[in-house]
Amino acid sequence: MNKLWEKNFEVNKEIERFTVGRDREMDLYLAKYDVLGSMAHITMLESIGLLSSDELSQLLAELKNIYAVCERGEFVIEDGVEDVHSQVELMLTQKLGDMGKKIHSGRSRNDQVLIDLKLFTRHELMEIAEGVKVLFDELIQKSNQYKDILMPGYTHLQIAMPSSFGLWFGAYAESLADDMLFLQAAYRMTNRNPLGSAAGYGSSFPLNRQMTTDLLGFDSMDYNVVYAQMGRGKMERNVAFAMATIAGTLAKMAFDACLFNSQNFSFVRLPKECTTGSSIMPHKKNPDVFELIRAKSNKLQSLPQQVMLIMNNLPVGYFRDLQIIKEVFLPAFDELKDCLQMTAYIVNKMQVNEHILDNPMYDPMFSVEEVNRLAAAGMPFRDAYKKVGLDIEAGTFRADHHISHTHEGSIGNLCNDRIEALMNHTLSEFHFERVKEAEKKLLE
Repeated sequence: MNKLWEKNFEVNKEIERFTVGRDREMDLYLAKYDVLGSMAHITMLESIGLLSSDELSQLLAELKNIYAVCERGEFVIEDGVEDVHSQVELMLTQKLGDMGKKIHSGRSRNDQVLIDLKLFTRHELMEIAEGVKVLFDELIQKSNQYKDILMPGYTHLQIAMPSSFGLWFGAYAESLADDMLFLQAAYRMTNRNPLGSAAGYGSSFPLNRQMTTDLLGFDSMDYNVVYAQMGRGKMERNVAFAMATIAGTLAKMAFDACLFNSQNFSFVRLPKECTTGSSIMPHKKNPDVFELIRAKSNKLQSLPQQVMLIMNNLPVGYFRDLQIIKEVFLPAFDELKDCLQMTAYIVNKMQVNEHILDNPMYDPMFSVEEVNRLAAAGMPFRDAYKKVGLDIEAGTFRADHHISHTHEGSIGNLCNDRIEALMNHTLSEFHFERVKEAEKKLLE
């Protein structure tokens, strides 16, 4: 097996299997980011005299070829090769000889995997943010479309007060606007450069860390080299919390949708292609997609705890425990993006029952409206409350479905424009364009 740390003895095969674990599988997520990090690193090495300009040109050209292989989905870690770092270096040395071995100067695998994780996570957070915005836009559109369609509001699963589909869709939109704040915080902590921290104690080479920071489009660097290594696990935990808060919004909405789709409620109808039937009951249209979204989202909400329990009791310095975080962390992004995409698709095609309140069973929810009308006309609130309560018991209460809610955020004043402004302001502060421009320039 090709190892960067190889010396003149052979490791027991079972120990090797156990310690490598799923690293080769997980490293496929990181391949193109390992190449990007190496491109920035060797550009800096040339600037401090550790590579010639000719060596840099040849190495960069070959790294761009490897990057293209990654983009096509054709990158593989060969049998006998330990990890992505070894595979990239092997591919370079196969093409360029000993020159390929020079790319590791001033680096450790510790800061190499850190930079890979940071670049990967940064990219995935961009895609999560885009997915959240797509769903947000669908929810706002539906909220505006159905702003005048009333539905029952519940507390304790008891009919409580009038609500509206405008409120229901809009509530989840605003929830995502808040979730985006968590995502932004996670992104800003992620978008800092650990490269140059080596094994956590720096290097005797005169590395130019600001140069690699600029080349890779980071906002700044993890300055203290010990802290850069302490950030392994911490970054994943913070990002996992941001993903979990989005997943919490999705899980709650999925539960609502499953409930509201049932015949007992019939508030919404889900698109046929998003439901499944029963093997023996021909009438069934099960909300399987939302049930899976709920389950996957609840699973994602356990991610911060999994990461925390792996890294929480480790002292300063690198430990192999951190390898296990990759197994739960790296695949989680695809799962969350999948849930966001599916939810946006269903929301777009969801049909709303515009005649729910034709059923008199919902009339009691207008009791508060009547109490307020009486109080506004001069009757003390407690007397109005008692009168309406007695009318309901006597069966003489008559619901007036014409309501007027005008304050901010209510049925008649959703403030969706302000919620959109909140979301757009948060999105504008990510500055994704800087990162995209830096990566594009590095690859040209």
